[in-house]
Amino acid sequence: MDGVQEHPDDPRWDVAERVAAAVRRRFPAEVLAVAVHGPLAHGDDDGGGDGEVGLLVVTYRPGTGPPAATRRVDGVLVDLTVVAAEERLRQARQLTSRWPLTADRYVTTRALHDPTGWLATLRDEHLGRLARARPAEFTSAARRAWYRGSAALARAARLAEWYETDQALLMLGEARLGAATVSGLLSRTYFRDPGDAVRRTGLAGADMTEVGAVLARQSAELTARGRPVDGTIDDLLDG
Repeated sequence: MDGVQEHPDDPRWDVAERVAAAVRRRFPAEVLAVAVHGPLAHGDDDGGGDGEVGLLVVTYRPGTGPPAATRRVDGVLVDLTVVAAEERLRQARQLTSRWPLTADRYVTTRALHDPTGWLATLRDEHLGRLARARPAEFTSAARRAWYRGSAALARAARLAEWYETDQALLMLGEARLGAATVSGLLSRTYFRDPGDAVRRTGLAGADMTEVGAVLARQSAELTARGRPVDGTIDDLLDG
């Protein structure tokens, strides 16, 4: 195998390498690279073996290789992403409203099979896109994320009024994540995952009032950056 285990006793690494070997064996002419992302790629988790294995399979051509799937293998949850190389590079060049939650998958990967060094190309494509990005692009993406967070908070408040407590808590979680994503976009900061996003932005455990205050401050900042979040029908149609 091309990759090196960070935690030899961690069952996640064992499963990841076995899956990678099986992919290469069954699709030898179709697979360009195989890698892990998430905690295993960072190599600084506790190695407890109870987390998910995020596995990326990159193929030469679209529609080849194994199907994308999620399964538990020997007690380890494996999330298998399969994508053609050109499509993955296209994704890496995009700057969307969810960029703070997706960038880590382009920047931090650990190869299990990468004979051509393609994963470095993926990282460089994404970093190059960030270097070329204009401030207005991040602001525009942040505005879209703000709408998502604001709508979730409004929904959470209505559900709470109707005593739909469980649903209200779920929507409050979405509102926290929306506000965290806005923060990441405005500061050009990306996170490992949704939990990392709300922790690092101080929104973990925030109640509706606190999340509302954060969204209000973000609204003022977006206005200061050129356009308020509220507008007219003409504003909507003019983009």
